[in-house]
Amino acid sequence: MDRGFFNVPKAVNEPVKSYAPGSPEREEVLATYKQMFSSNVDIPMYINGEEVRTENTRNITPPHDHKHVVGQYHLAEKSNVDTAIATALEAREAWSRLSWMERASIFLKAAELLAGPYRAKMNAATMIAQSKNLHQAEIDAACELIDFFRFNVQYMTDIFKDQPDSAPGIWNRVEYRPLEGFVYAITPFNFTAIAGNLPASAAMMGNVVVWKPSDHQIYSAKVIVDLLKEAGLPDGVINVVYGDPVMITDTVLASPDFSGLHFTGSTFVFKELWKQIGVNIHNYKTYPRIVGETGGKDFIWAHNSAYPLQVATAITRGAFEFQGQKCSAASRAYIPASIWEEVRTHLAKQVAEIKMGSPEDPSNFVTAVIHEGSFDKIAKYIDNVADSNDAEIIMGGNYDKSKGYFIEPTVILTTNPLYETMTTELFGPVITIYVYEDKDWEASLKLVDESTEYGLTGAIFSTDRYIIQKASEALENAAGNFYINDKPTGAVVGQQPFGGARASGTNDKAGSAQNLLRWASVRLIKETFVTPQDYKYPFLG
Repeated sequence: MDRGFFNVPKAVNEPVKSYAPGSPEREEVLATYKQMFSSNVDIPMYINGEEVRTENTRNITPPHDHKHVVGQYHLAEKSNVDTAIATALEAREAWSRLSWMERASIFLKAAELLAGPYRAKMNAATMIAQSKNLHQAEIDAACELIDFFRFNVQYMTDIFKDQPDSAPGIWNRVEYRPLEGFVYAITPFNFTAIAGNLPASAAMMGNVVVWKPSDHQIYSAKVIVDLLKEAGLPDGVINVVYGDPVMITDTVLASPDFSGLHFTGSTFVFKELWKQIGVNIHNYKTYPRIVGETGGKDFIWAHNSAYPLQVATAITRGAFEFQGQKCSAASRAYIPASIWEEVRTHLAKQVAEIKMGSPEDPSNFVTAVIHEGSFDKIAKYIDNVADSNDAEIIMGGNYDKSKGYFIEPTVILTTNPLYETMTTELFGPVITIYVYEDKDWEASLKLVDESTEYGLTGAIFSTDRYIIQKASEALENAAGNFYINDKPTGAVVGQQPFGGARASGTNDKAGSAQNLLRWASVRLIKETFVTPQDYKYPFLG
């Protein structure tokens, strides 16, 4: 029973550890990495709190050392998915009625556990199976997921405090109920924090979840499961299944109790899911909530008033951090001719300094792309440049998958603003640059806005406030996260709510109250204290 109006701890962003040479956190995570890399882990599905194993397993291999096996995971059969749905609905009875304070306490405890004893293990799992370097793992798997847990608790209470006005003799109030049914969470490989947040944010609002992680993020997904279990998440609230995405999705979306989709992944897959939900709409007990963050073809645009070194640094960081495998990664740039040569000089110096290799070596800025399919796709686009009359590789361009799926940071220069790598999402360490004449800066903004179907992130560089305003207006719909004089990546929970529109998703802004509201169904309660007994209104007199 609620016996007070409780204030939750004020959410603050988790400090990013430096992992400087000789620091204790560096020694701890590298020792943890070594121990986990040399072990073999067997990862079951988690259904109603039980570990579920099947005869069908698949190996987990690090992208930077793909012949080395660090474990295996168990693939679901249809009966496992049916059980996950059934047990989630059984768990809903108690979970949906649990006090919001009790739910909040679980996720606040998870944040503290991740900030402490789980930090090195979560980072190491992300480094091993997703090939993130130490810094990228820290800002993602540790800090961002901690921030999601803490800030979402605060946002939940902010939502609950939003109440309607009442008139004399009447008390109006609203309840923020969980959805009637279960939520299906589909999460990507590239951010451990997203993988944890998509099921957790829905669960925090009182929902139960069937969660399908990416096949390439299962190692760190296991650590998330262990973390939430130790934090006290009851059995059946979040059920985890792996395997055939078509079979799992068909089973989930056929259930009349399906009430919501929380998705991060490709644009094509999200559109297909939306279509499938539409086909099944007459079968559902309620209209499902559909929340998705999908693809991007994120841009950097510079004006001739910009500082070339700043532009070059934004390209290097924006395009090549985590091998360009961020939804927000810069993959096309528009640079004015008058500053291009200076930008090029700085960029070439930076790219030449970048080291590439295993994330076990903290001096490596770039590691491997996620799997062979991704490697082959990116390599094909790099090879295509040789046959092009309007593009050339000016930096990088080499690749090798003999040991790991390594692709050099690559810069393509094109004279065609609609060249294929200016418009196609590659999801790799490749950026294409188009140099425009200074006088055509307004026309170049039109190219930025209209060249692709996406609208996720983008950055502009200028020191002229009139230009900044005009570019911001011209690109109003080109990016849901819009950066002025900064790279288009690195959104921080509580500071830059993340999401885009157009073909980049529903723009429900992960890391904000807007997203949590999608997982609640409002019930208005009007209570009248002195109930009328005469049906006649005064006008009848």
